[in-house]
Amino acid sequence: MWKRVVQDGRWALWLVCACYLVVVYITSRGLIGAPRYRLFQARVHDCRARAAVLAATISPESTESTGSVDSTDSAAKSAVAKSAVLKAVNERLDGFGVGGQVVWRLLPQRAVIAIPLSKLAAAWRALHHAETQLLRLEHPEEITLRILALRLRLASDPDPVNNSLGTELAAHAGDAPAERALLIAATEDLHRQEDDDFEREYEHQRIALWLALTGIAAVLLLGLALDHRLSMLLGGLGGFLSPLIGVMRSQRPTSWGVLVLAPVGGALAAPGGLLLVRMLADPELNLLGQVFLHNSWGAPAQPISLAVALLFGFSGTLFSRLALAATGQLVPTAGRTARPGPPGRP
Repeated sequence: MWKRVVQDGRWALWLVCACYLVVVYITSRGLIGAPRYRLFQARVHDCRARAAVLAATISPESTESTGSVDSTDSAAKSAVAKSAVLKAVNERLDGFGVGGQVVWRLLPQRAVIAIPLSKLAAAWRALHHAETQLLRLEHPEEITLRILALRLRLASDPDPVNNSLGTELAAHAGDAPAERALLIAATEDLHRQEDDDFEREYEHQRIALWLALTGIAAVLLLGLALDHRLSMLLGGLGGFLSPLIGVMRSQRPTSWGVLVLAPVGGALAAPGGLLLVRMLADPELNLLGQVFLHNSWGAPAQPISLAVALLFGFSGTLFSRLALAATGQLVPTAGRTARPGPPGRP
């Protein structure tokens, strides 16, 4: 069986595409969202702890007062309102653990099999709203500590808008209602910025994943229609090596979209690049020489053709330059074709 797979390039291409499709699925449903989901779980636990502390401080026993009946009734009504808010927050936090709300699980409380990015982004917005609701119930001492921490954070922020928020918080020091209102407003604004940034990043990842899936389908179709299966495999190898070597040389991580899309783009660029090489090596143009004329599109199994396919998969700049060179050869020809001839003699 394996001998047949190796000898038949079609089956080898299908096998590679199927394996890479599994890799794309695992990446899109787990690896991209996993770090953000772990942070989300930690924040949910923090919210539960804060809600438990607040529930203990506003219990009916803690609201008993020796003052007048009116003050006692007012404190009781305030405690009831705060208890209702805490109940709503706890119900929202409990909803995050239900299967399908944020992640897909095999079991109710374990075995996560997928972390959809859209669900995770919506869950973060809901969690930020719950955190804001808890801020409205915090005691003045806790509000003061959070304001100090937020001012330190905003002071080191390079964004001038955030710096102005820190200055405004400092200007209302000592005014408890104003401090609480500014803290809530600043926190909501920072949460909005955070959510917008991550949703923008998730959107880029989704676009890259969609292009990767569409590219895999195009690779399969081209593998059926053209006899360039080996060159596409080498182009995909070059596309995989490009970000790998880039990370090794710069020691900096690259985006998930580039990692997923590069092999697919390399596999598609390989046959297209060989066709461009054949065009530019044609005797009518003679820009690349006779060597590439016989080692390009018409002979994809030749060693030079395979090496060129690997280079096209590795370097997107190479494909772009050859495409521009080919375009430069077509534009003057079109101009000469459209140029009117000399007027005829009577």
